[in-house]
Amino acid sequence: MLSNYEIKRLFENDQLIIVEIKIPQSKDGLYSSDQYEWLYLEKKSNALVKLWLKSRDSSPAIEERFFEQGYLKFNRTQATFIEKYNSAQHTLSRKINDKPIGDLMAALDDYLS
Repeated sequence: MLSNYEIKRLFENDQLIIVEIKIPQSKDGLYSSDQYEWLYLEKKSNALVKLWLKSRDSSPAIEERFFEQGYLKFNRTQATFIEKYNSAQHTLSRKINDKPIGDLMAALDDYLS
């Protein structure tokens, strides 16, 4: 099912993965344009949560995404995610690969089916 989406950004540490995916416009017109979604995978529980994007800001060096569930700040090599409700702060590494591995791949396939 990898052909049904494209990984745009992938951030990871030993506890979680945050990923932005692009879902191409479907042939049956289900989506009027390409759809982008941010998802959060908690590795221990294997729980996948959609991050609800509220706004974004970008500069040549730093990008920011503000979600209902928290705040993500990232550059070419790393990211910081701050959870809204418990103020937990996670430092993540940016992965430059477009093929999710293991539990993320299974979770994305389940999410998109």
